[in-house]
Amino acid sequence: VQLQASGGGLVQAGDSLRLSCAASGFTFSDYGMGWFRQATGKEREFVAAVTWSGGSTYYSDSVKGRFTISRDNAQNTVYLQMNSLKYEDTAVYYCNAVRISWSGKFEYWGQGALVTVSS
Repeated sequence: VQLQASGGGLVQAGDSLRLSCAASGFTFSDYGMGWFRQATGKEREFVAAVTWSGGSTYYSDSVKGRFTISRDNAQNTVYLQMNSLKYEDTAVYYCNAVRISWSGKFEYWGQGALVTVSS
């Protein structure tokens, strides 16, 4: 199982950035996908999630209206479009895959992509 995040970098406040997370080793379309982030000295926090079909999305209040999560099940990839970036969005962003069934909870994490927003 692998979740490979890419697209991080250094940007200025107000800029946009798109993160990608390519999945392999499991049935991508069976899993809900999410993005979490962890800033230096802080706990990991939820950013956004999308259901297995892409039909429903969820966002933290801090990014609602600025970030958009989407997925392409044909490409086994989930995206996070980040617009109007703020200094406080600086963090390592992790993609997450989760499936809950009668047989248990299955969850995977990617390695993280660093996003640095300069003020």
